[in-house]
Amino acid sequence: MRGDLTISLALLGALLAWSPEGQAARTVTDSAGRQVEVPDRIERVFAAGPPASVLLYVLAPDRLAGWQRAPHPEDLPYIAPEYRDLPVLGRLTGRGGDANLEAVLAARPDLIFDFGSIAPTYVSLAERVQAQTGIPYILIDGRFANTVAALRLMGEILGVEERAGKLAAYTETTFADVDALLAKIPQEQRPRVYLARGPEGLETGVRGSINTEIIERVGAINVADAPGQRGIANVSIEQVLLWNPEVMVTWNDRFYERVWGDPYWQATDAVRNRRVYLSPTTPYGWIDGPPSINRLLGMRWLASVLYPDRFEGDLRAMTREFYALFYQVDLSEQQLDELLAGATR
Repeated sequence: MRGDLTISLALLGALLAWSPEGQAARTVTDSAGRQVEVPDRIERVFAAGPPASVLLYVLAPDRLAGWQRAPHPEDLPYIAPEYRDLPVLGRLTGRGGDANLEAVLAARPDLIFDFGSIAPTYVSLAERVQAQTGIPYILIDGRFANTVAALRLMGEILGVEERAGKLAAYTETTFADVDALLAKIPQEQRPRVYLARGPEGLETGVRGSINTEIIERVGAINVADAPGQRGIANVSIEQVLLWNPEVMVTWNDRFYERVWGDPYWQATDAVRNRRVYLSPTTPYGWIDGPPSINRLLGMRWLASVLYPDRFEGDLRAMTREFYALFYQVDLSEQQLDELLAGATR
């Protein structure tokens, strides 16, 4: 759903007046192949949706005009202090889009950008918003496999190439480490996994969806195979029993607590063999929520729980490194304990 993108002509004219004439500009090509003229120096950026907000925060937090939603209290310790109280601007894209063009203009951004789909629907929205506001709007391909290219492209656009290079190098190493692990694991030894979303666990991401992208990237077999269907699906407990996953992953703590005592779920191999894992979610989900750069650490975490006998390295040290590099936060031992508690039961 899109937000209400209406705006009064009077307010539009007044707000556009802040933009200086003759400002130095350059032309960039975004992931959709659109040539967009952007200011030579970009100081403030409006992130159109949550994935874009996360990417901007880890790459150039000082350019972030505001959050799509206020961070939850439990997320605040995992966000650098100087960015915790940024204004809440709403979102232009995705489910629950609630930002209208007046809110966008009031934030006075030099640039609007979205990180995710570059399908025609999103191109059309970008073109319309850009035409109505006069603010350049770029699209960056948010597919997980495109993460390195996305970091480098956005780093070039924002003029933070050195920072982007560090994050891209980390990303390349993460992908290479996972590929090296998978090279040692025959296809028949890779687990069948069910992603249990929601307090009942009966919402999932179908095979090939962005919501299960990293589950499949670590070699697991997503049992939710629904030919012709994309994205999120609601399923029955009978269907889950037919799939009989070997492993279940959830980020809903209510489901995680109840699944162990529920007689229906106890009939699955995952529950019988104590292979249900609670993924961390602070400040962003490690599996999804949103599907952005935050999934990089989730991929390492998944590899550690799916292949415990093959995984090499210290996950605590990896978690500490990621939070320091990407979120600019130094974790305490207690925070590490809390983040990784869902990997054991």
